[in-house]
Amino acid sequence: MQNAPSSTHNQLIGYILWLFGFTGSHRFYFGKPKTGILWFLTGGFFLIGWIVDLFLIPSMDREADRRFVAGSIEYSVAWLLLTFLGIFGIHRFYMGKWGTGILYLLTGGLFLVGVLYDFCTLNSQVSELNSRDKAAA
Repeated sequence: MQNAPSSTHNQLIGYILWLFGFTGSHRFYFGKPKTGILWFLTGGFFLIGWIVDLFLIPSMDREADRRFVAGSIEYSVAWLLLTFLGIFGIHRFYMGKWGTGILYLLTGGLFLVGVLYDFCTLNSQVSELNSRDKAAA
C-alpha cells in the first residue's frame, strides 16, 4: 500500500486566497501558473471560473501535495513572504538564496519582473530545494 503524500499546501490558505481569486492568486499558490495568469487577465475567467474554483480547491490541494516535495522549507511561508514582501526578496532569503535575495532587495524585486517570475515558479523552486535537502540527509 502506498503512503499518502506529505501535505505541502494548506487548504485554508487556498480558500483565503480564493477570496482574491479573480486575480488568480489561489491558482498560483496551488502550482497552476498558466491558469493563474488567465484568471488574472480575465477577472477569474469572467468570475465564472472563480466561483467554480470554490469547489475545486480540495482537489487542487491534493494535486499540489502529490506534485511537490515536503521538507524544511514551508510552501505557505514562502508564498506569504512572496506575496507581501516579494519586492524586498524576503522569500528568497527564507529559501537560502542570499545572492538573489540581496539583488531583489536592492532592485525592488528585480524591477518586479523577478517577483512575477517567482509567482510562476515558487512551488518548483521550493520543491527542488526540499528534494536536495532530502537527498543530502
